Amino acid sequence: MPFGRSYVLNRFDFRSPQTGEAEVRYLDADFRVLRAGAFVRCAVTGVPIPLEELKYWSVEHQEAYAGPEAVAQRLYPDRAKPQP
Repeated sequence: MPFGRSYVLNRFDFRSPQTGEAEVRYLDADFRVLRAGAFVRCAVTGVPIPLEELKYWSVEHQEAYAGPEAVAQRLYPDRAKPQP
């Protein structure tokens, strides 16, 4: 490694060396990784969500969602359209 350069891996780095499911604490505007991993699972669909693509979560329920449709299904189950 050249002098003066440091390589720091953060959650925005697209090349995550971690594998497996992460344990995450969901905060108001961010999240904290408690156990390293490459992804979390959507609480509604079960689909894996890479940490660098995680955009939707509930602080109250401490769960992640794959997209706005999954959020709607969880928060408004009576109104959400069923997935084909």
